[in-house]
Amino acid sequence: MNDKDIVQLFFERSQQAIIELSQKYGKFCFHIALNILKCNEDAEECENDTYLKTWNSIPPDEPRCLRSYVGRIVRNLALSKYRYNHRQMRDSHLQVYLSELQDCIPAPQDVEASADDTVNRAIQDFLSTQDLTNRALFIQRYFYMESISVLSKKFGIKESNVSTKLNRTRLKLKQYLEREGVTL
Repeated sequence: MNDKDIVQLFFERSQQAIIELSQKYGKFCFHIALNILKCNEDAEECENDTYLKTWNSIPPDEPRCLRSYVGRIVRNLALSKYRYNHRQMRDSHLQVYLSELQDCIPAPQDVEASADDTVNRAIQDFLSTQDLTNRALFIQRYFYMESISVLSKKFGIKESNVSTKLNRTRLKLKQYLEREGVTL
């Protein structure tokens, strides 16, 4: 079933919408949540919460890209769950990802605040100027929280090359955001 048909089922308030969404994007949602949470049970919980949040948000929302829409929902839920589970802990595997971005992207206090359209639009515009490999590496690393070793295998390049490409892309992003007047 295509995305438009699934969204239409949500608008009709048909429970079949959740079944179709689960069949089409269940593994995708679970993968995102698992990369962040590193726990199968928590990832399954986030996946299921994604279906509920999608049910409650469509309508009135009408996503142009259902995959991106549910990807963002599950990512935000997983990050919230991660913060909840680790609020007392200092050491964090997510700190690695976030520390890489701290110099080039403004750091909001919470995930919901990161929805600032100015910053999002600027990052999207910047990524559209990058070649396919650099754009995919950046998105896989910082949205899907993939490790350098996984990216190396996926793209068939050495880990050091992945790190170098990501570093150069972050530096270009910082320069781009400064040119666009985005406060860092």
